[in-house]
Amino acid sequence: MPKINSIEKMTDNRYLNMYRYKVESEKGHKGDYFVASRAETTEDLKINKSRKDTDAVIIYALYGEKHDRVVLERQFRYPIGGYIYEFPAGLIDKGENYKQTAVREMHEETGLDLEILDCDPMFENSRYTSVGMSDESVSIVYGYAKGKTSEEFMESGEDIKVVLADREEVKRILKEEEVSMNCAYHLMHFLVDEDPFSFLER
Repeated sequence: MPKINSIEKMTDNRYLNMYRYKVESEKGHKGDYFVASRAETTEDLKINKSRKDTDAVIIYALYGEKHDRVVLERQFRYPIGGYIYEFPAGLIDKGENYKQTAVREMHEETGLDLEILDCDPMFENSRYTSVGMSDESVSIVYGYAKGKTSEEFMESGEDIKVVLADREEVKRILKEEEVSMNCAYHLMHFLVDEDPFSFLER
């Protein structure tokens, strides 16, 4: 099994930091491995914790009386220098659980109220988003959104447009636009499943 001989924190930012791992392969090759993490200290890295805390939440919510639209965000993201379609999402604040975060973030980013579905916890278990470069882990929350969209509660630094997309618009988005991986996967099922949340009941 490969070894990690030491870890050095390279940045001191609020939301994301870079760490240098001094690593050694089973064959004795030594090198550096760089990891982006939400951890504020080396002690908070997932590798150093027996309990793997969830960093953030993603919200897959249906909208409308017939639940025939999905709540999306078209957001500017600096790493790609452009706009991408995503589900509403956000970091978990201290003292919150991921479901509380989902309700708060949905309201802050879209103005909508979220009714969370009660489902088997395995569907909401924390998962790693891009484990080749980060130890960030995220839970997905499923539910129904109600109310009217609003930008009133959005942070000033966010460039987000709320989109309530029906199946035709979802098809166009998947064909023509940039879409995050976790969002795209669920949207593909939204296109073909009469009840997009039926898998939660199986």
